[in-house]
Amino acid sequence: MPAPSFMQTALDEARAAQARGEVPVGCVIVRDGEIVARAGNRTLADKDPTAHAELLAIRQAAAALGSERLTDCDLYVTLEPCTMCASAMSFARIRRLYFGAADEKGGAVEHGVRFFSAPTCHHRPEVYGGINESDASVLLKDFFRERR
Repeated sequence: MPAPSFMQTALDEARAAQARGEVPVGCVIVRDGEIVARAGNRTLADKDPTAHAELLAIRQAAAALGSERLTDCDLYVTLEPCTMCASAMSFARIRRLYFGAADEKGGAVEHGVRFFSAPTCHHRPEVYGGINESDASVLLKDFFRERR
């Protein structure tokens, strides 16, 4: 049986966030083919609007690696990052960003402000969207449908 993909692990983190009542977004950070950090949204549990999966994983990876620069790390997240998270990826010098579902309302990579395209963005990771997009989209749609 093949090992699960890194995006599959991010989806597992999103499911765990959903089980806690959080918006189902999950993230993993990978270095040299190994996961160094993983997180799901915790904004409600932590009562912290910055507790997005990406920021929690970036903090965890920086602590684990002993550096605020994650230059040789790749980030996998189930939803297109918002401006706050894209900015943190730029400051952390994330090498590659892989995301699942597009976010036309709050996304800031391929939608909205398109943060990495801004002339003031000092570091632009390689970006690959649509990874396991249908799985990530179903999680989000089911979550918000249940909350109506």
